Amino acid sequence: MAKDKLIIFDTTLRDGEQSPGASMTQEEKVRIAKMLEKMRVDVIEAGFAIASQGDFEAVRAVANTVKNSVVCSLARAVDADIDRAAEALKGAAQSRIHTFIATSPIHMQHKLKMAPDQAVHAVKRARNHTDNVEFSLEDGSRSEFDFMCRITEAAIAAGASTINVPDTVGYGEPGEYGAMFKRLIEAVPNSDKAVFSTHCHNDLGLAVANSLSSVMNGVRQIECTINGLGERAGNASLEEVVMAVRTRKDIFPVETDIAAEFIVPTSRLVSAITGFPVQPNKAIVGANAFAHESGIHQDGVLKHRETYEIMRAEDVGWNTNKIVLGKHSGRAAVKARFEELGVIFETQDDLNQAFLRFKELADKKHEIFDEDLHSIVSSSAHVAHETYRLVNLDVVCKTGQKPKATLTLSIEGKEVTTEAEGSGPVDAAYKAIEAVASSGTDLQLYSVNAITQGTDSQGEVTVRLERNGHIVNGIGSDTDIVTSSVKAYLHALNMLVVPGAVHPQRDGV
Repeated sequence: MAKDKLIIFDTTLRDGEQSPGASMTQEEKVRIAKMLEKMRVDVIEAGFAIASQGDFEAVRAVANTVKNSVVCSLARAVDADIDRAAEALKGAAQSRIHTFIATSPIHMQHKLKMAPDQAVHAVKRARNHTDNVEFSLEDGSRSEFDFMCRITEAAIAAGASTINVPDTVGYGEPGEYGAMFKRLIEAVPNSDKAVFSTHCHNDLGLAVANSLSSVMNGVRQIECTINGLGERAGNASLEEVVMAVRTRKDIFPVETDIAAEFIVPTSRLVSAITGFPVQPNKAIVGANAFAHESGIHQDGVLKHRETYEIMRAEDVGWNTNKIVLGKHSGRAAVKARFEELGVIFETQDDLNQAFLRFKELADKKHEIFDEDLHSIVSSSAHVAHETYRLVNLDVVCKTGQKPKATLTLSIEGKEVTTEAEGSGPVDAAYKAIEAVASSGTDLQLYSVNAITQGTDSQGEVTVRLERNGHIVNGIGSDTDIVTSSVKAYLHALNMLVVPGAVHPQRDGV
């Protein structure tokens, strides 16, 4: 019996970017979009075009680049939003406008106070630009059922081809949430004229479970993100949804077109760009996902893999890199590997700079892996203009003495030397930076992650700074962890002065 197609709608570039500090540059969004296209994602939500000029340009860049996936922009049920989304999507081979209105009593009463007629008007206006329109009932899982039926029927009649009922605040429970869809599809007379979609948040850790329960009750589109990135506790994880459907073919009446071998490379790319490390015990893409420490488990896997593994690591992209680069690798080999990872250099100078950084790293460590290449690009592509740049770092750390850091920084082209003591070498270095920067920021996160295996691995440091309600992430990598830490802190300070790099949380489903 033929299975239904499950549409995979990826919102890493929109909802994923709304994670505090996860802003991405236009070039980085295009890189991720190319990998999503290579993975055969059906719909790529590229951003919220009216949110800022930067968002608009990013949506337009993705729309002009991606050819095989539908490119989508979010828009509130407001004429200006919809028209702006349409303008950004003009160059897309296939486009979708995703418009929404809150439908739960708490949102209707306290936030929007809008009439349902506005939803119908929004769908009709979007249909003037494209025949692929999605309508979302924001906070749908807490909406009154009769009202939800009326607005769904009206939106479909107005031309919406996809109806999304999101669990916006992660309040849903799998049995209850799935049953809501079954009841809704049965109650709406014209439900057969639209694809029903789910968009789940992970506040209670149920986003994937809710999404899959919805599939069992008639939903044929899942909105999700790479690594489960997203607001608050995140969204449903694309990799978990896809591999659950693939692994349990005996249960789920659907199948996806996803090329699963690109899951791990895409996960690594998103992690490198956003500075959000993947937890080791994360399903599918975590470092321990296919590791077995128990002797009983190891023995079983060696004798027969299926004893303790329900999928092959190779199927999702683990250990697919057959070429290991080193200091003797030539420019052509390095360029070819970058291109396989979705990195295309616009100018010869960009390639030369990346190759120079590659050679510098190759002098420090024996083997260069894909993660190192992602780091080379990500750590240099965030900021067009560096207000702060590290020139020299000298750290003295002795047992029984307070660590001391002396730094020479280039600040707007002028070199300044500063020093400070701290409780550790990183603390001393950060105090030395602040002695001249006086940034007025609060350090909210300091995270260290080994990029690859081995003692010569680069340490990737993520720093999250907050100032006046605005949050940025800084990323730094080096084989010396103190140098990585300083690079990450300076990167974050530079991000604070980049237009569009800092933004508060935005409305969305």
